[in-house]
Amino acid sequence: MQGWPQGAETAYLPPYPGPEHDQQQAQQAHQPVAPEGWYRDGAQAPAPAAAPVQGWPQGAETAYLPPYPGPEHDQQRQAPAQAQQQHGQSPRVEETAYMPPVVDVSAAEQPARGYRPAVAGGMPPQAGPTPAEDPAGAPGEPQEITSWSPPTLAGNTLRAVDPAQARAEGRSPIIDPGPQSAVLTAGLGLLLAVAAALGQYALLLPLIALQGLTAAGWFRLNGMWPARQGIALAFAGAVVADAAVLAVDPLYGAGAIVGTLGAWVLLTLVLQLRSHADPDERMYGLMASVASAALAIICAGYLAADSAAATVGAAAVAVAVFARALPLPTAPSVGVSLAAAAGAGIAVGGLTPVGAGGALIGLAAGVCALVGLRVAAYDYPSKFVHMTAGVALPLAAAAPAVYLIGRVVG
Repeated sequence: MQGWPQGAETAYLPPYPGPEHDQQQAQQAHQPVAPEGWYRDGAQAPAPAAAPVQGWPQGAETAYLPPYPGPEHDQQRQAPAQAQQQHGQSPRVEETAYMPPVVDVSAAEQPARGYRPAVAGGMPPQAGPTPAEDPAGAPGEPQEITSWSPPTLAGNTLRAVDPAQARAEGRSPIIDPGPQSAVLTAGLGLLLAVAAALGQYALLLPLIALQGLTAAGWFRLNGMWPARQGIALAFAGAVVADAAVLAVDPLYGAGAIVGTLGAWVLLTLVLQLRSHADPDERMYGLMASVASAALAIICAGYLAADSAAATVGAAAVAVAVFARALPLPTAPSVGVSLAAAAGAGIAVGGLTPVGAGGALIGLAAGVCALVGLRVAAYDYPSKFVHMTAGVALPLAAAAPAVYLIGRVVG
């Protein structure tokens, strides 16, 4: 404004620091600026400094700021920050050599999985697998089973063959117990034959073992396990039948067995009526309990039969089961088993008062033994079924025939 003195424009401004401060401002203005694209993920580049207002002196804006230490101080401050950023976002290769690949969670939420944005730290974008290329699918989704593993007999105590797999393949539900159970059956049969020749009380020990295997094996064959109460009930009935046979005259041994069987059927019926299970389950349990008790009780037929007939019958069962386990076709194997049972009856009968009638006892015992063996092989049985029902049922099924044919022959 005309008429005002020249110093009136800067009368209230701070003092001018001098030309040295102007040189520092010029050096700071010529420093390089960060290249474009350096800042990512939303980080904003520093705004450029505002141009000084025309008419104001250059030193007036920084008159009261602290002195600038120089560019060396800025480099020292930026170096630790950059090292810390690189160390936190880019771990060494040695630390992640055996780690699984990192999956970007945000990529699953995007409509297209073929592209994943760059992450902080300058990592290049990576192409992720598309839904058509991902064979595994989502981690939480169940995968469809397209193939079955081969069945095995080793290491599987539940079932030798998976029932679902066998049914899908159309395979037969009949699986023979095999040579192991045949050897056990033959051993137990020979033990019964020797003990029967020694007397009733000597026969009691192997007979009790046979009754216990029969009670447990029948429940396991029907898929009811552990079924401790049912097994205990059937075994108790067998022990009572043994005691009743020993207590009465040999002529009334069959009556003692039938009377015990009737009492145990009634007891089992009463216990099942007191059960709170569903009607279907109750009926199924009743049938299994009655059948198990009946099979265990009729084993006492060896004890009620004549000692010579029991010896011949037990030996015939042992030979028939062992011959059935030989690797032969079904029809020839059955014929060989029956012939071996009849031959064993003739051989052992010649050593006893039975004589040639042992052939009839051996043949009848062999037929019943094969029936029991067939029952133990039904419905994809497990290894445990083979070692219990597969061992006991042939001998248990032959007990009534041994008693009846022994009475006829004797």
